[in-house]
Amino acid sequence: MAGLFDKQAEIYLDARPNYPKEWFSMLADQTDHHSLAWDVGTGNGQAALGVAEHYKQVIGTDVSEAQLKYAVPHPRVRYLHTPLSLSDDELVSLIGCEGSVDLVTVAQAVHWFDLPRFYSIVTRLLRKPRGVLAVWGYRGMVVSPTFDALAKHFHETTLPFWNPDSKYVFDGYRTLPFPFESVGLGSEGEPMLLDIPKELSFDGLLGMIKSYSAVVTAKERGVDLLSEGVVKELECAWGGPKLVRSVVYKAFMLVGKVKL
Repeated sequence: MAGLFDKQAEIYLDARPNYPKEWFSMLADQTDHHSLAWDVGTGNGQAALGVAEHYKQVIGTDVSEAQLKYAVPHPRVRYLHTPLSLSDDELVSLIGCEGSVDLVTVAQAVHWFDLPRFYSIVTRLLRKPRGVLAVWGYRGMVVSPTFDALAKHFHETTLPFWNPDSKYVFDGYRTLPFPFESVGLGSEGEPMLLDIPKELSFDGLLGMIKSYSAVVTAKERGVDLLSEGVVKELECAWGGPKLVRSVVYKAFMLVGKVKL
């Protein structure tokens, strides 16, 4: 999927919500050590920067070089390109060594991964017994009854263009395989539900929608899901192009440690 995200990298930089600082404090409380963290599918480094407030070193990796070009520098974050051609052993050596990682995070990306392979690598890298893996995502937002109804209709038009693995996001990670021991912050089949508040302009909303992989894929196939008419409808339901709204993204998280 790297090629797909290469195409939307610049839009993606400003389009997505910021993760609350409290999340990273909560995750840091779960690990005994705070030496090394690995943020996988780091993109522009959004989650890696939050993790870096609590860990001495953070390695942010991505299969997309284009995404990494927009990664925000931080003295404790090292960004690495990890092409899919890397073997498991090469990836483990690149990150650190077996049993060296205190926290692994994946923000809005784990559903794209080869899950058995990824979980095997995580199991090798995590420090035992208190190293943890945290994966989270979000879907939709709560704005107003009028806008939310229109947004639901628009989402239905995008369904033919999503990657099949997006089903995990649509069901809030409830069916995402997650073979790790619960630490009380969500578990397989029962993700922890969270809110992400944000002040959002209509331009910001439009940027986020343009970054959807389904919208990019549809455009490549000659289908413009964001026609002038659709944009006008969304703008009207929003309350006008200049209005900044307080919205809430609906998020979900699974956190676990290696089963011993």
